[in-house]
Amino acid sequence: MDIIPVLYNVSSTQRLIDMAKLVYGLGLHIFTACKVYGAAAQAGIPEVMRLALKSERGFIVLPDIGDVIDLFKPSIILIVSYAYAEDFIDPFNPPVYSGKVLVVFNGSDPDFSSSELKYGKPIYIKGVQYRLGAIPEATLILYSLLFKLK
Repeated sequence: MDIIPVLYNVSSTQRLIDMAKLVYGLGLHIFTACKVYGAAAQAGIPEVMRLALKSERGFIVLPDIGDVIDLFKPSIILIVSYAYAEDFIDPFNPPVYSGKVLVVFNGSDPDFSSSELKYGKPIYIKGVQYRLGAIPEATLILYSLLFKLK
């Protein structure tokens, strides 16, 4: 299983940097961001590029989720959405997926729109009472999926 984390719809420089630190710290080789705008586009992208180069990891910025799908051709796409979740991942006993797994986190405060959910399977973290935000969600989900591999 190859896990490809994607941060979608982000304007916060700090959120973009924190996600990159998490992804690289967990040992994942590629981090993708799409629909990056505002301060994240101006200041965050150069900072994450620096982190990627220092970590000898990859960083890709694309306009939209569709572009990410076209590039990676994933086996499964998980859209992390509290409001629309159809399935819940137990962080202590996560499912095992095969092939390329695209995990899309929303980098803004509002949840995904219904039109954005068409790209994949909406999931969330079992037992969580409200939306945590992209970084805590990514920490729990990515770590649990990676831990299951070992």
